[in-house]
Amino acid sequence: MSANTDELFKNVIAHAKEYGFVFPSSEIYDGLSAVYDYGQNGAELKNNIKTYWWKAMVQLNDNIVGIDSAIFMHPKIWKASGHVDGFSDPMIDNKDSKKRYRADQLLEDKIAEYDASYQTDLAERLQIEMDKALKNEDLPRLKELILEEGIACPISKTTNWTDVRQFNLMFSTQVGAVAEESDTIYLRPETAQGIFVNFLNVQKSGRMKIPFGIAQIGKAFRNEVIARQFIIRMREFEQMEMQFFVRPGTQREWFNKWKETRLQWHLALGTDAAKYRYHEHTKLAHYADAAFDIEFEFPFGFKEVEGIHSRTDFDLSQHQQYSGKKMQYFDPEVDPETGKPYGNYVPYVIETSIGLDRMFLLTLINAYEEEDLSTEEKQDSRTVLRLHPCLAPVKAAIFPLTKKDGLPEKAREIMDKLKVEFNIQYEEKDAIGKRYRRQDAIGTPFCITVDHQTLEDNTVTIRHRDSMQQERVPADQLDRIIGDLVSWRNVL
Repeated sequence: MSANTDELFKNVIAHAKEYGFVFPSSEIYDGLSAVYDYGQNGAELKNNIKTYWWKAMVQLNDNIVGIDSAIFMHPKIWKASGHVDGFSDPMIDNKDSKKRYRADQLLEDKIAEYDASYQTDLAERLQIEMDKALKNEDLPRLKELILEEGIACPISKTTNWTDVRQFNLMFSTQVGAVAEESDTIYLRPETAQGIFVNFLNVQKSGRMKIPFGIAQIGKAFRNEVIARQFIIRMREFEQMEMQFFVRPGTQREWFNKWKETRLQWHLALGTDAAKYRYHEHTKLAHYADAAFDIEFEFPFGFKEVEGIHSRTDFDLSQHQQYSGKKMQYFDPEVDPETGKPYGNYVPYVIETSIGLDRMFLLTLINAYEEEDLSTEEKQDSRTVLRLHPCLAPVKAAIFPLTKKDGLPEKAREIMDKLKVEFNIQYEEKDAIGKRYRRQDAIGTPFCITVDHQTLEDNTVTIRHRDSMQQERVPADQLDRIIGDLVSWRNVL
């Protein structure tokens, strides 16, 4: 990470705290590592991102429905999904600092170092070797690569490493009144399994026909040993997932469709397309026949934001085996090759899975700008969040020019008419310029000033965040003006 991108990332984190977007959790008790709280503006932005996803995924697709499954689930589900036996990371400890690291992350950092210094041949060679070791679950080879590359612990600066070993990432707890009689259950490490175990419930109650999808937004929990880069990797996080059930043999066609559709969802917000790229998985999960990540260029490099996976019939087949219940669909459509109905089969699945917290950080970083407004006469600047109006936490701020002459009362009257439809802020403290700056810093697209002319002709001044241009408009048209500018139609 170069000095300027490093500084940008630090500034965004500081801005997020100062303006009520993200706080370290339990901060008055010195915090809890890799756990964060979303503040008043963060909660609004997060909800708007969720709404954008839900509308695009569920509301606009008549063959996709949404559910909300429980966080606690039967422990057999995690046995069937492979999480009990196989959900682990390769960990290595430095004997001198007593610090624990993910072996693959140490190697990824080295690859990024090679890339940054234009040693692409070394980066490619190390990437191939690492991928091969991970695919073969060759833990001794991972340690060999760390030693061969001379990778030292950032704390102790030594290469005195333990062997690499697997560390399960699931949080476990007990359910039941008496500990001895209780069962061990897990906090779900992903939301997908809640969709799979409800496949038949949704299909039958909704009379869904293949192809159809089930969407869900929900919390997931992973005991990340190495949590870093702010809200990129947390122990408690939120996912927006959709599982799309298809006829076997059609999965590649649907995979390609969803891969393209999901990237367009990101780009519709006006983000520079050059900031995004696809990354094809070289090491496929044992159940997958295709997997791509959509990656975004953060200040610390390209990182996954969303995954699109072709999961075959693995999940439903596993739950069929472990539960003893048939997870099949009867397809009455006629196969043109045989002239007979397709009949009973276990559907294949295309998954789209986006990390809400990563999308939140992406949105914040992409919107953040320190703008120099200096002229020959005076020095001036502002920090502005150029959030898409649809996502902005506050849609408009209303300012009475002064605290007297009936202006606050008129401003409140206008606000009362707008606040049913939009999240509006009222502010009367400080000079108007300072109030503009505060709203710029939280990304409010429009500031409405009520002045003495308003009392005469019921017009107000509306100031646009991005251009800082001002125009005079009738107060009774504000709901239409703001509504048009923040409408979901602009992105959907």
